[in-house]
Amino acid sequence: MALKECTKKEAANSYELVVSVDGETFEKAINKVYKKQVKSINVQGFRKGKAPRRIIEKMYGTEVFYDDAMQECYPDALYDAAKEADVKIVGVESLEAVEAGKDGFTFKAQIVVEPTMEIDGYKGLVIEKKSTEVTDELIEKEIEQVRERNSRLVTVEDRAAENGDTAVIDFEGFVDGVAFEGGKAEGYNLSLGSGNFIPGFEEQIVGHTTGEEFTINVKFPDNYQAEELKGKDAEFKIVLHEIKTKELPEVDDEFVQDVSDKETLDEYKAELRETVGKRLKDEAEKDVDDQISEKLMELLQGEIPEQMFDNQTNDMIRDFEMRLRSQGMDMKTYMQYMGMDINALKGMYRDEAEKRVKLRLALETIARKENIEVTEADLEEEYSKMAEAYKMDADKVKDAVPADSLTEDIKVQKALTLVKDSAEIK
Repeated sequence: MALKECTKKEAANSYELVVSVDGETFEKAINKVYKKQVKSINVQGFRKGKAPRRIIEKMYGTEVFYDDAMQECYPDALYDAAKEADVKIVGVESLEAVEAGKDGFTFKAQIVVEPTMEIDGYKGLVIEKKSTEVTDELIEKEIEQVRERNSRLVTVEDRAAENGDTAVIDFEGFVDGVAFEGGKAEGYNLSLGSGNFIPGFEEQIVGHTTGEEFTINVKFPDNYQAEELKGKDAEFKIVLHEIKTKELPEVDDEFVQDVSDKETLDEYKAELRETVGKRLKDEAEKDVDDQISEKLMELLQGEIPEQMFDNQTNDMIRDFEMRLRSQGMDMKTYMQYMGMDINALKGMYRDEAEKRVKLRLALETIARKENIEVTEADLEEEYSKMAEAYKMDADKVKDAVPADSLTEDIKVQKALTLVKDSAEIK
């Protein structure tokens, strides 16, 4: 296989490659296709799947296996040609065979390639680091969250319902005097002030007392999910059975012993200071990385092909699908459950995909400008880390992760380290 011609097209990052595949490679591909297809070919005088290739070619023409054999050759041929042309293919717009015969074939490929970007001003970035001070207010907030998690609901009988209460209600909804589907429930626990129901619904329950029966009037939002209810006025008949309020535990040594392995409140607060301090440091470091990433994306210059964003989006969806399958759910069921189609799913990942592509290009550009190199020792260290993380033999990791791909990843990480080390972090 060899690159015969590489021509830059008018469109940004677009090239035409003319590639030749030698006769030996083409012959192997033809024979591979023949062995796959002969099983389903009937030829008079031969058992099904046993007809010799020369007989089939004589009956249907010598080119009978050419198209499928070309499909077998395209991926490797394109990879080799792109490597020879020193470009990275991010999309193939078309493939067209020019000529083919026993000595091989030639084809044209219209491709989109990874762009050559530019970036300046990436050294000495000024970054504001978040505070990592563990204040008394933060500790109290942590304790309040633990109290909330250990709260219980108790029945209230001496007052009317208030925001923050849980109202146990029966309700039935009517539009133009007719009950509508899905508008009825009994013994429903509604958290008042949560905003989970139609605007105005929860507010009109506030002020009523246990045992009351009353009517409330609301208007469905114009963007309500049920088409037949959008913008409609509705009346709900309510029966308020019970009012429950949240009761929080007292913060004392007994509380501490219930929620932790500490004996006293002072010991518990000391432990929280350590835990919160570590979390704040981790969050501050992540925020520094996020700020650096945002600044690098802003500094990046050049035109990025849409195919790169599409490819990254599709990769993220495939990863998500694998996670779904590991949880016993398939993508079709998930989308039905969420009421979305594949375009909506792509839209959900698009922004993050664009950020990943831009950041990767920014760091690759910095690595190129700084002539960052990756040594054999760097590769071996990374392979060892991966083997330990995945509990695999290092040789198996090397088989699964090509050295070329890992080299690029290490360059990117070195570029990020270079930028971070040079940054002015206040």
